[in-house]
Amino acid sequence: MNIFDYSTKKSKDILIELKTNAENGLAEDEVEKRLKEYGPNQLMAKKLSGFKIFLRQFKSAFIYLLLIAIAITLFLGEMLETFMIFLFLAINTGLGFYQEYRSEKTVRFLNQYAMPKVKALRHGTVMTVLSKNLVPGDIIILETGDKVPADVRFIEQNNLIVDETVLTGESTAIHKNENVLEKKADDYYQAVNLGFSGTDVLSGKAKGVVLATGKNTAFGRIAKLATKTRRISDFEKGISRFARFILKMVGLTLLIVLVANLLIKKSSFDFIELIVFSIALTVSVIPEALPLVMTFSLSKGAKRLAKRSVVVKRLSAVEDLGGIEILCTDKTGTLTENKLKVANIYSDFPEETLLAANLAAAFERKKKLEPFDIALWQELKKEQQNEVIKNITLKEEPFDPRTRRNTVIVRRDSKIELITRGAPEEVLRCCRNVSRQENHNIEKWIKMEGEQGHRVLAVARKDVENSLVKDICLDKENEYNFLGVISFIDTIKSSSYEVVKKADKLGVKIKILTGDSAEVAGAVAYQIGLVDSSQQVMTGSVWQAMDKEKQVKTLEEYAVFARVSPEHKYAIIEMLRSRYAVGFLGEGINDAPALKIASVSIVVESVSDIAREEADIILLKKNLTVILDGIEEGRKVFANTTKYIKTTLISNFGNFFAVAAASLLVDFLPMLPVQILLVNLLSDSPMISISTDTVDKDELVAPKKYEVKEIVLFSVILGALSTVFDFIFFGLFYRISPGVLQTNWFIGSILTELVLIFSIRTKSFFLKTVRPSVTLGVLTVLAFILTIGLPFTVFGQKVFHFVKPTLFHLMLILTIVGIYFVCSEIVKLMFYKRSGNHNNKL
Repeated sequence: MNIFDYSTKKSKDILIELKTNAENGLAEDEVEKRLKEYGPNQLMAKKLSGFKIFLRQFKSAFIYLLLIAIAITLFLGEMLETFMIFLFLAINTGLGFYQEYRSEKTVRFLNQYAMPKVKALRHGTVMTVLSKNLVPGDIIILETGDKVPADVRFIEQNNLIVDETVLTGESTAIHKNENVLEKKADDYYQAVNLGFSGTDVLSGKAKGVVLATGKNTAFGRIAKLATKTRRISDFEKGISRFARFILKMVGLTLLIVLVANLLIKKSSFDFIELIVFSIALTVSVIPEALPLVMTFSLSKGAKRLAKRSVVVKRLSAVEDLGGIEILCTDKTGTLTENKLKVANIYSDFPEETLLAANLAAAFERKKKLEPFDIALWQELKKEQQNEVIKNITLKEEPFDPRTRRNTVIVRRDSKIELITRGAPEEVLRCCRNVSRQENHNIEKWIKMEGEQGHRVLAVARKDVENSLVKDICLDKENEYNFLGVISFIDTIKSSSYEVVKKADKLGVKIKILTGDSAEVAGAVAYQIGLVDSSQQVMTGSVWQAMDKEKQVKTLEEYAVFARVSPEHKYAIIEMLRSRYAVGFLGEGINDAPALKIASVSIVVESVSDIAREEADIILLKKNLTVILDGIEEGRKVFANTTKYIKTTLISNFGNFFAVAAASLLVDFLPMLPVQILLVNLLSDSPMISISTDTVDKDELVAPKKYEVKEIVLFSVILGALSTVFDFIFFGLFYRISPGVLQTNWFIGSILTELVLIFSIRTKSFFLKTVRPSVTLGVLTVLAFILTIGLPFTVFGQKVFHFVKPTLFHLMLILTIVGIYFVCSEIVKLMFYKRSGNHNNKL
């Protein structure tokens, strides 16, 4: 069913089609029958249980690697290493679960609301029923303040004004009527005789027949579109690529080691010992602390955002924020206040014009919900408001879309006045006191206001005799005296100007996707500095009509898209998403499909349940500034996670290749399995603290992505350097004794990893960067002391088979470590200089 088909059908034909009656409505037995056929009039949001949130913490390739590592260490009988890996896993899972479950509880709280009710005509009686029990064919009564409970066709109305912002993004309220359209509506804002589920009645009354309920409504179809797609975040994709790479690399290397040992050591080949050694090597190369580092970093970022009234539903979304290249947002309520304000008045009598415009709104003065009326009322002084209140409305003609104006007769003291207001061209047509030159001046003024995105309202009046009031036909009256034209502006938020500047500094492009008019959208974008001209606007329908190549080009060239429908938003985000990391700030159910496919989906607290369900991040305060703050947090998380990945890959690769190769050169193990696992354990503590580290400002100036090939290339180059120094340790000590080699190589391996952290934590010279975090510094010192001190203890000698190092050997090791640090700094700086990637994304 196409809801717009009913915009050109007569009411009586629709009633016949739906087998209902405008005077009596449906009988209860017929309602029950249709409820079974169509189902309840509600959209069920998905509920995420605590158990499912817990299971979600294990959906990571690295978590699978950790589980394998636990099984391996249990097999080896290394209970300490098993316990530490299990502890990493437990902390990681616990932190992730706590953060996401707490966010989910917040979302559930936001989803709670009173069960909506509506007045329906059942069996000839108007009764209040739960809106979920509405069925097609029901006759409903709507009044000011009601929420439209289903898709309806209006059959009667009196000054009905509806806010459809939640559906269309259009900030202007729509004046509805019951008339048949000559041409079928193509979009929601054109369907002035239809009401859509979820929209709000600002003023007036109406009777309508229900056309569609639940999943068959416009909202329902949009929600269905949202559920069709499954999004895999950029964060998940990047981490999965690393996991696959490490598995392939480890598998291939171990196969080579096993085959080489089999061929080279035929006589002294101990298969069991080699298997145990190989398994220990496998565990040593798995960066088991990566999930923990990421979770610490993400939780820290989420906590900072929570202080800014931001709820992070999906923890990894914090890092995805850092990768955003394009931020798409609505205009209304995001860049603007969504509150009209009087901007200018063109009149020789501005105060009288303003007063008359308010008098013409007398029929809804108590409610004061229509945006234009609110703006007009707030512009009055207190004494003027009192004057408006004491005047009496004798007769009124509500706004008529055909005449595009409304008219009232009011008694002001002893005088009776006829006042009309509406579209300037229509009001001027009824005036007798406007010269050709004056008309030209008015049109010029209106054009100038329109270029600034201002909406306009013309006002005219004339005196009438008391005896003629009853006979006046308001919609046919003319010969008014022109008073003036009032312009209105949707006030731009003060933060919007700073948002554009900050986004530019962060290398993030902002694109406005709005249901509002091109003139208004362009004017706002121009005023906040997003575009060079208010004319640089593309409408959704024009963009949709282009071929794919032209659409892509247009998306690159334009920053403002107006009159976009939910389908347009979905198509725009989908096309942008194929080339960029896209953040999308949505507000209503109409945004749910686009939210589903965006890299990071962001909503405000007041959105519908369906839209909130699809979101990664919820803003409790509608402010784009906090999103940009979140982008900075995400880039900090990315920077620290990347530091850990590079450091652990370099050190693990270096040790892995060196120890594997050394096993072919001597008839004993160059490092015992328990010692290999201890290297991993002692180096992990400072590695984990990388998540708390400070970040260079250079890391925040551009969007970030995991470029696996580049990171691997960097890690392989410095890993090769690490391997070279590992062989230096091997060459110096292997002739002395197995114990000396194993102990000294153990010390050298950990110390080189510790100093490597302070080289890799910046792309610049290490002395020019920001100071490391206190946690990183303290844990590094503790790891250094334990590494040097453990071989001197009885515990270290008995449990880990160390021999007591000589002072000369320690000094030699420290010297080599210092040379290694200098060499790694040189190679690092040369790599970044050659790649031209010093300040760019990795």
